[in-house]
Amino acid sequence: MTAPQGLSTSKKFLRARLRTGFVRSRNSLVPAVQMTVCAVGAYAFAEYILGHKGPLFAATSSLIALGFSRDPRLRRVVEVGLGCTLGIVIGDLLLHWLGSGIWQAAVVLLFSILLARFLDSGTIFTTQLGLQSLLVVLLPAPEGGPFTRSIDAVVGGVFALLVTMLVPKDPRREPRQDVRKLLHELSEVLRECADALINSDSTQAWHALIRGRNCQPLVDRMRQSLKASGEVATLAPAYRRHRDELTMLEESLDSIDLALRNGRVFARRLTSAINHAALTDEATDSISEVLLDTSAAVEELSLGLAEVHDGARRAHLRGARQDLADIATRLHPKMLHVQKLEGETVVMLFRPLMVDLLEAAGMDPREARDVLPPLQ
Repeated sequence: MTAPQGLSTSKKFLRARLRTGFVRSRNSLVPAVQMTVCAVGAYAFAEYILGHKGPLFAATSSLIALGFSRDPRLRRVVEVGLGCTLGIVIGDLLLHWLGSGIWQAAVVLLFSILLARFLDSGTIFTTQLGLQSLLVVLLPAPEGGPFTRSIDAVVGGVFALLVTMLVPKDPRREPRQDVRKLLHELSEVLRECADALINSDSTQAWHALIRGRNCQPLVDRMRQSLKASGEVATLAPAYRRHRDELTMLEESLDSIDLALRNGRVFARRLTSAINHAALTDEATDSISEVLLDTSAAVEELSLGLAEVHDGARRAHLRGARQDLADIATRLHPKMLHVQKLEGETVVMLFRPLMVDLLEAAGMDPREARDVLPPLQ
């Protein structure tokens, strides 16, 4: 039985892997065509128009500048061009002082990498500076002088920027996907907290805390997406009208990030409250209901922020604001039948999380705070 089960598992894994690879390749078709046209076009321009022999750096720099990275393209172009130029300068200087050879190449590469890290944190900048300085020491200069490679790198970067301006992808696509994943995770954190309360399971509440902590990479990833998307919306005339929407997503992300942080604090306190039996059965039912309702409202908020059509987006956001505001009016220890001090702390920690969510849905900060019932 073991061998057939192992074979079946392997087949399932292979099918899933093939399916995932096919979807990824299909979604990458248009960017792949753009990268191919850009690289070949940059190479042809440098070779036939500028007369450079074998201008590989024109093609490679365009590929690096476009790529599949979430880093802003303009930054990548600058990193390639500057790194290439500085690498040649440093390589030539050290070659003049030290001569050529293996140990000299090692010294040049080490010095170039450390200098690049001193000047900038960019990975591409460090790679280009180190690579160019190493090539200067190990290889003869190309026809036209060593700075021919630097010109080729600039040509490739310019071609990449032209493709970004003339044939851009929708800059809202990746941020929308990211915010949907992020809010889904927040919704699941709240749902797990509710289940932990209902089951009186502090371990489940701790798992919700761990899940909330694991959301931070998603926040960082979305910030990168928004930077790159903002650059595309600025460079590409066809998408400049979407800059306001990207700004709104960026503002919502700040509030979502705060909500996640407050959610982690809440889950940690909830773990303690469950361990110390700080909540009565009535309070447990009330707070778990609030958590489940908030989880559903977060899913509605996710639909609004990720929606393509303006009308539907406004409707979802309006519905999310209304649902969250209704929940916020219940966030008072007495309304939730909380009696002990530790239970009151749980409710108090949930209030700023609700304010963050209301702000993420587009509500004014003061208005969001005023929705909460006064504590006097």
